[in-house]
Amino acid sequence: MAEWGFFYNFACKMKDFLKYTLATITGLLITCTTLFFLGFVMLAVVAASSASKSAVTVKDGSVLVVKLSGQIVERAEDNPISELLGYDATEQQGLDEIVTAIDKAAQCSEIKGIYLEAGIVSADYASLQEIRKALERFRTAGRTAKDGSAKKFIAAYGDEYTQGAYYVCSVADEIWINPQGMIDLHGLAAQPTYLKDLLEKVGVKMTVVKVGKYKSATEQYTETQMSEANREQVTRYVNNIWNVVTKDISMSTTADTATLNALADSIVTLCDTKTLKDNGLITRTMYANQVKNAMKSMLGLSEDETVPQVSCSEMCEYELKGTKEKTASAYMGKPSAKDKIAVYYCEGSIVQNEESGALMGDAGIVSKKMVGDLEELAENDDVKAVVIRINSGGGDAFASEDIWHAVVELKKKKPVVVSMGGMAASGAYYLSCGASWIVAQPTTLTGSIGIFGVFPDISGLMQDKLGIKYDVVKTNKHADMDFLQSARPFDAEEQRMLQNYIERGYGLFCKRVSDGRKLPVERVKEIAEGRVWTGSDALNIKLVDQLGGLPEAITKAAAMAKTTEYRTVSYPTPASWAEQLFETVTGRGNNLDEQLRTTLGVFYEPLCLVKSLEKQSPVQARCPWIITLR
Repeated sequence: MAEWGFFYNFACKMKDFLKYTLATITGLLITCTTLFFLGFVMLAVVAASSASKSAVTVKDGSVLVVKLSGQIVERAEDNPISELLGYDATEQQGLDEIVTAIDKAAQCSEIKGIYLEAGIVSADYASLQEIRKALERFRTAGRTAKDGSAKKFIAAYGDEYTQGAYYVCSVADEIWINPQGMIDLHGLAAQPTYLKDLLEKVGVKMTVVKVGKYKSATEQYTETQMSEANREQVTRYVNNIWNVVTKDISMSTTADTATLNALADSIVTLCDTKTLKDNGLITRTMYANQVKNAMKSMLGLSEDETVPQVSCSEMCEYELKGTKEKTASAYMGKPSAKDKIAVYYCEGSIVQNEESGALMGDAGIVSKKMVGDLEELAENDDVKAVVIRINSGGGDAFASEDIWHAVVELKKKKPVVVSMGGMAASGAYYLSCGASWIVAQPTTLTGSIGIFGVFPDISGLMQDKLGIKYDVVKTNKHADMDFLQSARPFDAEEQRMLQNYIERGYGLFCKRVSDGRKLPVERVKEIAEGRVWTGSDALNIKLVDQLGGLPEAITKAAAMAKTTEYRTVSYPTPASWAEQLFETVTGRGNNLDEQLRTTLGVFYEPLCLVKSLEKQSPVQARCPWIITLR
């Protein structure tokens, strides 16, 4: 009985222990859930309050401050959630915001000048050229009609100018630099990455099928250096872009193109500032703390007065007074107009779904979403024309075909104008060729009409390196054919069938270009072969219709729609704070990607390439994976 009493007391104590333990765990769960919910609500409230913007005022005699630093993308979205969670380490600016601010400043009587703050800027030359053209429009608008004297000025300062930053800043009336500063003017170089030897070390081979002798995207798997065809096309487009850069700089400074090339060859980056001034690259030297007084002198202010400053985001929010609202910005049109010109921004790799877009290291151009958006724009009667602003080297061939079809269907109802950014090649050109009109910058990389398939052969890795063996029983000849090639490589017949499949896709690509550009298929094949062209060359061979940026594309779209009273509306619609919060807490947003881009630098693109190989579509309409101009 004593033993039974012991066990009874023990059982009662265990019962009490479990009861209190479970109660404690339940309480903790309820507390954590409540705290998480309250935190979610607090983030939502803070985000919503951050998103709300009060009216912006601009004082007379103000200066628009344009910061040429960080990464410049086609369109940047505010994400207060990321900032609250500490993910704002990477500075990112929207090209649309910078150009809109400059164009509005040209029409704003309160703005007396623009101050360009040069830093380390990451952008393609087409984007930099678009900013530079906007600054030129500002200078033109700031001249008096009688004697051409300046009513408005542009001043630039940098401790060190990167080549891209100097290209933009060279348009300024005053170019200032730190007495010990430098201008990194070195020319352009394309330096592809080759992975063949690395893959061989781990027992991986790449089975490549392609069409086009210039289609060089696959060379990184099969070669250790450029092919002669690739070297030919890269040499041409690198020199074409550099010629545009030096010509533009020479037209804004006293240095001619010969001088600029001589300076680049002599590593002017390491020269003293006296050399820079003697050759007309700068106007004055000063330290950063002396810039304010120099600005005050240009504005006619005393030393104890403050220079009123306006940021690009504030300038975009500012409502111009009087009749100037009617000519506010080429990007904005007339804000009070009923007719709309839709500007649809698409940037990054072309993919079928968001998951594959994330694998490529960017949000990507998701075909399913873009097709749905274009269908909605087709049914929107207020939208009189659509401008597709694209900056992409292509991607999934199937996704490109889907978007092409949506563009063609949209064109049946209203004009569709494509505005090409730094790159609109391969799959990006595929979806563009169905548009009513194509506008590109002289430095845009486009064309690359061709497709390829890349199939990793990991049989050597699995069997020779890891010791995994396979056996097979099959009902049909190719039942064990595996696109990952884990057990065996493709046989000769399978490779022949794959080549036929790729060639059929190439024929379809050429047919799409032929129909869209009104060119004979034979002529398309002559300029295709996967070759990359600059915008200037593309105009000569009729792959594009006009040279210019987004303002020119919008103007053309309005003319084709026969409307003069219009306003522009940007698509896709920016994500709400709730969507941003969901993407941030679930890891679906691009905050980690932005931090990796900053941390890894030139190694970022190869990393994205390697991590995407397994799940990407095997058939690609893509430019060389990594076109880095240094």
